[in-house]
Amino acid sequence: MSVTQATAQSAATPAADFLPLQGTDYVEFYVGNAKQAAHYYMSAFGFQALAYAGPETGIKDRASYAIRQNKLTFVLTTPIRSNHPIADHVHRHGDGVKMLALRVDDARDAWQQTTSRGAQSYQEPQVLTDAEGEAVVSGIHTYGETVHLFIERKNYKGVFLPGFRKWENPWFKPEESGLQYVDHCVGNVGWNQMNPWVKFYEEVMGFKNILSFDDKDISTEYSALMSKVMSSGNGYVKFPINEPAEGKKKSQVEEYLDFYDGEGVQHVAMATKDIVATVRSLRSRGVEFLQVPKSYYDDLLERVGAIDEDIAPLKELGILVDRDEEGYLLQLFTKPVQDRPTLFFEIIQRKGAQSFGKGNFKALFEAIEREQASRGNL
Repeated sequence: MSVTQATAQSAATPAADFLPLQGTDYVEFYVGNAKQAAHYYMSAFGFQALAYAGPETGIKDRASYAIRQNKLTFVLTTPIRSNHPIADHVHRHGDGVKMLALRVDDARDAWQQTTSRGAQSYQEPQVLTDAEGEAVVSGIHTYGETVHLFIERKNYKGVFLPGFRKWENPWFKPEESGLQYVDHCVGNVGWNQMNPWVKFYEEVMGFKNILSFDDKDISTEYSALMSKVMSSGNGYVKFPINEPAEGKKKSQVEEYLDFYDGEGVQHVAMATKDIVATVRSLRSRGVEFLQVPKSYYDDLLERVGAIDEDIAPLKELGILVDRDEEGYLLQLFTKPVQDRPTLFFEIIQRKGAQSFGKGNFKALFEAIEREQASRGNL
């Protein structure tokens, strides 16, 4: 069964989906300096100012900046003082993803469904209110210190969430880069932990394992990893999960686990309708990308068949192409966006394909290994 067929079958039987997710509501990062981080994502990636919460809005222990581009929303949060759990999180992990917030129609039921199936509660359902209405938020723990929040906002008309106020800077409105929404988020887990977390997503959240890659699929001369792609019942949310595999040298997952000091979100894949234009925009703003050898493009059309794009700009920008039975995709990966070699981003454009670029794994991971070697971590 193809990925699309599996998704269609799931969508056709919504009664079996006890956790119907409407998609990713937002991604929240715990960072050392939220004001500067927000400026970076606005300047480099084209996000726009959306909302702010902090001491001025009655929240005394942290500051949060919400930024948005189309259906893609990030929240950057920093502690106001050192003796705070967020400060401890940043000290241990560096800047990284804390919350993967999922939009639901009923946050109370989502919490009940998942905790009754074994999830550890992060936050019991809480009603947040202001003059613009009410939102209900609940949450559960997942791998590492990562959290899934369930966001119910059908009765809320405000700019973001209660506790936030509109935030704008009339003198700084960077041009958008064409990013549209979260395509998927990838988690790195420890040795022999992939299958237990696959079981968690299957049993606790009703996800399905739609694709699997072993160390024969994802390997180079030096390192390997394994991965399984988990998809929500309706196909709106996808979470690939990686674990290390034995190799001659340290894999990218091992490097992440070492420097993040534990399990966590490795990368967020952001969709675009025109990857060439988006990557040109991002590169002009200083975003750095991994590069594969130019020889990758010598037999590209023989490997993937006819594509709509000209090869020249793909080669110039280092954009990778892969095909599955339903179409093709174009993708490119940034270098880590902080000094620790942990979190990075993927830019992806799907032209029918529902897979994750299996044909690019070898070239991509060799590029990652070159970066690891330059850091002395291979």
